Amino acid sequence: MQVQFTEQRLRSLFDSMQNKTIAVVGDLMLDRYFWGSVTRLSPEAPVPVVDIESEQGRLGGAANVAKNIKSLGGNPFLVGVIGNDNSGKQLAEIVRESDFPLEGIVIDNTRPTTVKTRIIANNQHVARIDRESRTDISYTIQNKIVETLLHHINSIAGIIIEDYNKGVVVKTLIKQIIDLANDHKKIIAIDPKFNNFFEYKNVTVFKPNRKEVEEALGTHLKTDEDVLSAGKELLLKLQAENILLTRGPQGMTLFESNGHIRHVPTKARNVADVSGAGDTVIATMTLAMCGGASVSEASVLANFAGGIVVGYVGIVPIQTEELMTTILSDSDHLPKDIS
Repeated sequence: MQVQFTEQRLRSLFDSMQNKTIAVVGDLMLDRYFWGSVTRLSPEAPVPVVDIESEQGRLGGAANVAKNIKSLGGNPFLVGVIGNDNSGKQLAEIVRESDFPLEGIVIDNTRPTTVKTRIIANNQHVARIDRESRTDISYTIQNKIVETLLHHINSIAGIIIEDYNKGVVVKTLIKQIIDLANDHKKIIAIDPKFNNFFEYKNVTVFKPNRKEVEEALGTHLKTDEDVLSAGKELLLKLQAENILLTRGPQGMTLFESNGHIRHVPTKARNVADVSGAGDTVIATMTLAMCGGASVSEASVLANFAGGIVVGYVGIVPIQTEELMTTILSDSDHLPKDIS
């Protein structure tokens, strides 16, 4: 199916995406930002002194996927774990202020809330400080997550598993969630990391990036032929309906189980900060498919969305009107059939 968006088709898709509930399961994070300027080096070490002008807490990790779903008109249902600490309280408060339900967020007294602190000076990323635990969550916490999903499964259009290897998305939980989604005929989309890469079998969309594929397969994707070989191997090993391999400046390649392979060229015009682009891609693609878009249409929407957000410093969600305007102003947004 060739993809040529008219304004009517785009508006129809965006309308059908409205109010679709997408469960986002994974590693919740608090993104802290310190914004400032640099005018001198420290006399103590050869490092810049940042004069802080403002600070802000934002939703990060799986919570940033939820934020993108919300900005596109969907209803995110966050499912994950926070610690019983001040950062967890701050993250929960931001979730509440964002008008997301808190029912799926489990407090674990044994681990800290994952926090990523970014220092940005003169519009440049200067440093990042992480606080986290990578230990696996307990069976008790896993069971709470599954019970929450099961309780809400009839109102959920799709599920995204957002894995950052922080210990929330563990092997037994992965299988339970995928089985639950397939049993209830829900779209299930995966944003993987290395540790559990080959655990995600029988899913609707599996969205790794080039680096993750290279690490998992133990090879380098230097040529288009390497990419084609890797995508076909992943389809076979994972028995996935679709593999969307994101390739940075080279765009994306979509492998469908019916044998179709399409390349979607990058639409990034100005790369200021790639942080959060993968979150935007998986959120846009999943919500679009839940709204009735074909996998080809959804991949084009996701590609444009990712290309837009990398133009901003810091992690920002995609906005519907900007996405629509950008697509309609581009005369060449067809994916290129490879086979």
